[in-house]
Amino acid sequence: MQSLGGSVTAAALATACAVIFGTADFFGGLATRRSQVLAVVVLSQLGGLLLIAVLLPLLPGHASPAALAWGMASGVAGAFGIVLFYRGLATGMMSVIAPTTATTAMAVPVLFGLLTGDRPSALALVGVALGLLAVLLVSREPNGGASGPKAGPIIAALVSGAGFGGFFVLLKLAPADSGTWPLLGARIASITLVALLALATRRSLRPVPGSLTVTIAAGVLDMAANVLYLFAAQRGMLTLVAVLVSLYPASTLLLARYVLGERLSPVQITGVGFALGAIVLIAAA
Repeated sequence: MQSLGGSVTAAALATACAVIFGTADFFGGLATRRSQVLAVVVLSQLGGLLLIAVLLPLLPGHASPAALAWGMASGVAGAFGIVLFYRGLATGMMSVIAPTTATTAMAVPVLFGLLTGDRPSALALVGVALGLLAVLLVSREPNGGASGPKAGPIIAALVSGAGFGGFFVLLKLAPADSGTWPLLGARIASITLVALLALATRRSLRPVPGSLTVTIAAGVLDMAANVLYLFAAQRGMLTLVAVLVSLYPASTLLLARYVLGERLSPVQITGVGFALGAIVLIAAA
């Protein structure tokens, strides 16, 4: 059982992770609307690789073959997830694609955690249920539909969510003392995989002029969020950490509202409120 201090720390780290993940996704979506999706993924991941290279000597952690192997496995899952996710953001409404992805991304690690022995308290389970409801509510369109008029972006969002869920689970399986070393393996694997995909499909990895800054910003923020997630997962139950991290669409949605002018419905606003309630319940459990 997790200690009270560990639970609060994990909740704080996971909540901060969600805010940064949502911001990174917003920048990634903007970049993909200007450049080819594979170019955005590779260049943003390179930005994240530079950040983790700087952080590795500064953060505690033990390098081991197991840490790198679990990290590389998570990187493969994450690479598929982010390619499909950025494509969905570029072709659909951010305020619909992000939470749809998050629903699947949350379901995979929550089910895994429950099946492998996580036993949250009753209060935490209420928070989990409220968090799931929050994700579902913020994915509603202003007209009351649960998906946009195009099925393609929604399908991409669902599949990408499964990839992100696998990423979260596989990182959790890395040795507890590995620190951020699994993230190095994850980035090496994901960059290699996407670069090979670009080569096989003859897609250019050259960014469109004016898009490089926002692309690198997306990658750096994404890696910062990954670091926070890894530390949260090492200190708390995957079932609870995954729910809090999966609330990231709230920040993507708010940025899309105030920067891009995408309108929020009363139901979506209620969903944001439920997300805050879920954070409070899980943190207090």
